[in-house]
Amino acid sequence: MTYRLVALYGHPEDPADFDRHYREVHVPLALEMPDLQRYSYGHCSSADGSRPPHYLVATLDFPSAETVGAIFGSDLGARIQADVAAFATGGATLTGFDLVEAGPAGR
Repeated sequence: MTYRLVALYGHPEDPADFDRHYREVHVPLALEMPDLQRYSYGHCSSADGSRPPHYLVATLDFPSAETVGAIFGSDLGARIQADVAAFATGGATLTGFDLVEAGPAGR
């Protein structure tokens, strides 16, 4: 089973500063998380060209929800959360779920 953590970032006050900090500081910090299986992220867009509700979305895969809980209860987790508070001026929402593959690879 895979547990997927999703981070939804709101539109920052300074997109260039957000992007720089995210790439140079936050990603390397997040990559220190033990048992991280996959980490991907991207800037949001909308099909009709309107402003999307989120600026950036990141997905992080772990073996279990318990793994994520242990990480966020650790010193590293506290550093990651403090970093998000320092650069995510548009806010950030975290949610997670047990990943179910529905297709086509999951067929």
